[in-house]
Amino acid sequence: MSILVQNLRRTFGTFQALRGINLEIGHHQLVALLGPSGSGKTTFLRMLGGLDFPDPGNGRIIIDDEDVTEQPAADRKTGFVFQHYALFNHLTVYENVAFGLEVRPKATRPSKNAICDRVLELLRLVQLEGLEQRLPSELSGGQRQRVALARALAIDPKVLLLDEPFGALDAKVRKDLRRWLRSFHQEIGVTTVFVTHDQQEALELADMVVVMNQGQIEQVGPPQEIYDHPATPFVYEFLGDVNKVRKPGRPDLFYVRPHEIQIVFAGDCSADFHARIEHLFAAGPSARLTLRLLDSRETIDADMTRQQLDEMGLSEGDEVGLKLSASPPSAPPAASL
Repeated sequence: MSILVQNLRRTFGTFQALRGINLEIGHHQLVALLGPSGSGKTTFLRMLGGLDFPDPGNGRIIIDDEDVTEQPAADRKTGFVFQHYALFNHLTVYENVAFGLEVRPKATRPSKNAICDRVLELLRLVQLEGLEQRLPSELSGGQRQRVALARALAIDPKVLLLDEPFGALDAKVRKDLRRWLRSFHQEIGVTTVFVTHDQQEALELADMVVVMNQGQIEQVGPPQEIYDHPATPFVYEFLGDVNKVRKPGRPDLFYVRPHEIQIVFAGDCSADFHARIEHLFAAGPSARLTLRLLDSRETIDADMTRQQLDEMGLSEGDEVGLKLSASPPSAPPAASL
C-alpha cells in the first residue's frame, strides 16, 4: 500500500511538533523515520496510525488512494508495534496474537478454525512455533517483540507501524532482530514505517530513510545516498562521526568523516594539515586516531586500517600529515561561517 502525506501540521499549545510534512511512501517499502528526541517522528507515526490527528485543516493522509486523515485507528487497518511490547501479560502467546481477530464484530469475525490457522501461520513466520501456550513473562525480550509483531499482523493490516521496536532490547538482540526483520519484511511485503533514533539501525534496515529535525523533514532518500550526500549540515552531523575543519587559506568549514582522511608521514609536502597523535585505539580490524592539529590546536578523529598503522609504525605522540580532497564531495551547502 502507498502512503501520501501532504502539508501535515500538529501543534501542542505553542509547541509545533510537525511543521508541514510532505512525504510519499511507495508500495511495500520499509521506511525509517530517523531523528533525535523531539524531532516529531513519533508524533508523525501516531498520525499515520490514527492515534493522533493534524491540526484542523492542516494536512492530509492518503493510504492506498483513500483519504484517512480523520479516520480513527480502528478504521484505518494499520498494525502498530510499540517499544515496550504492550502485550497482555495474563494471556498466552496464542491469545495475544488472536486478540485482534476475536474482538471483531460478529459479522466480520473469522471462524475459530480460521483464527487458529492465522495465528499458527503467523507464529511460524515469526519463528515462535511451539510457544503458543507460554505467557509473555516466560519469553525473552526478542521473543516478546516478535509476538507483538505477529499480533499487529493478525488483522492483515494495510500498513505496519513500528515505534522504536528494538529500543528496549540489548545490543546483541537488537542486531539479531534487525537482521531478522529485514528478511521478514521481504517475505511479507507489507508497507512498513518504523521510528528510530539509531542511525545504524535506519541505514541497515530501511529502503528509504526520512531524516527529521524540529518537526520538519531534512532529507529523504536511500540509506547510501543519505550517508554519502547529506543535504544539510544537520544530516551530516547526525549520521555517523564527522569532523568540522578549515583548510589553510580557505574560509569554508568542511565536514569530513574520519575514514575520508588520509594519514601520511609528517614530511609529506602534499599534506593539508599537520597534527600530533594524542590517542590511538587499535582493537579490531581498524584503528581510530585522535589528532590535535598543530596550527589551530583543534582535535579531529581519523581512521586507518591496522595494516596501514603497522606499516607506518605510528604511536601516540608522533607527528603526521593529513590529506583531504580539495573539495570534499559530501560537504553540505551553507557550511561556511
